Amino acid sequence: MSYEKAARDAGVDLDMPLLRAGNFDTVAQVHDVLFVSGSIALAPGGGGIDYVGRLGGDMDIETGQASARGAAEAILASVHQHLGTLDEVLRVVRLTGYVASDPGFNLQPKVINGASDLMIEVFGDAGRHARSAIGVAELPLGASVEVEAIFQIKH
Repeated sequence: MSYEKAARDAGVDLDMPLLRAGNFDTVAQVHDVLFVSGSIALAPGGGGIDYVGRLGGDMDIETGQASARGAAEAILASVHQHLGTLDEVLRVVRLTGYVASDPGFNLQPKVINGASDLMIEVFGDAGRHARSAIGVAELPLGASVEVEAIFQIKH
């Protein structure tokens, strides 16, 4: 099965409008490596940010995982829109996840599993990756989770 089909079967809108909240590219390519800027969960149809809040405060783990998955969906849409297809991906190399956290909240790895699980669902073994999950006080635009990624692609 192609990665494109797997992503669409997983419910990912690869053509979603992407959000740029600054002067940067969503994807930077250096040879066979893609660096994908930090992404957040976007409301369906480009209607703004989904999942505003903080973990350990007004948001539970399951909602945080949905936010991380939404951020990963935006990453896949960025890669698709940059390359024209996900089928050029060789593997997911690394994810870095940032979780807006109240003091004392320390389950960031559980939250970022929402993003990791989607990468493995779409890419299978090629979706296994190195990862960091970091708690932060605030994220841009009030987002609860931000995820950035590195991919190796066919040269």
